[in-house]
Amino acid sequence: MIVTATPDLVLDVLEAADPVAQRAATAKLDALKSSDADFAATMEATASSDQAAAKTAEAQSGAVNGAPVQAVKAPASGEVYRKFEAFILQTFVETMLPKESEEVFGKGTAGGVWKSMLAEQLGNQLAKGNGVGIARQLAAAHPAGPDAAGKAGS
Repeated sequence: MIVTATPDLVLDVLEAADPVAQRAATAKLDALKSSDADFAATMEATASSDQAAAKTAEAQSGAVNGAPVQAVKAPASGEVYRKFEAFILQTFVETMLPKESEEVFGKGTAGGVWKSMLAEQLGNQLAKGNGVGIARQLAAAHPAGPDAAGKAGS
């Protein structure tokens, strides 16, 4: 099987890009193509002007040591244990699925992917209910306390 995904990949990335940034990049490339300037020198000049603009934006935003840090809300500890239980159940279910099931899932890699996706969804659904008790036992063994966040990072 031959896959030539490079042109499609480039087009997908280009389509997913910010339209304003896409137009700016296209304009810069067109300007470079029309002029006979040295590409490396032009790129260095562009990079230094972009760095200066970034420093100016940081100064205006009041950031001291770079961009401001955004705090990410940690999931509830029970949710983490539930996801862990779902992963364990996925592994169990995947080993229980029949090995010779090409007529159901398909042949080769595609069949393996479908079987894995089925096992993942079954594991998630089993864990959403009462599960098998793995999440409850882990939550009971590791109660969430005020110093739990400090221990997790060390």
